[in-house]
Amino acid sequence: MFEKKNIKKLVSILFLKCPRCRKGNLLKGHPYQLSNFNKVNENCSKCNLKFKIEPSFFYGSMYVSYGLGVAISIAVYVVLLLLGWADQLLRVFFIICGTLIALMPYINALSKVIWAGFFFKYDPNTLEK
Repeated sequence: MFEKKNIKKLVSILFLKCPRCRKGNLLKGHPYQLSNFNKVNENCSKCNLKFKIEPSFFYGSMYVSYGLGVAISIAVYVVLLLLGWADQLLRVFFIICGTLIALMPYINALSKVIWAGFFFKYDPNTLEK
């Protein structure tokens, strides 16, 4: 079902790694570290890829973030339906909002990695160069 290369790509995305070498960090710190919240490294520490190829490059990641937020909201709602907790609309609303607020820093960081992955392709030989 899943090829090994796809699993490696998914793991590198989930761990917020550079899309070209999959080793270096895209972000300056942990997504929940408020002093470095939403800050992207200028270059990859391993392959020296320049992440910001133009000013405001990561503004497009807002669209990815919106999509992730909708997907997570639907997933939380399905879980609430399966648990039988979706009988009160206000409860569902607050649980979904709480989940999105708690995951917001990670969703934001994840959307930047996915956005960068659209523009920078993986090169397994990049660290040998």
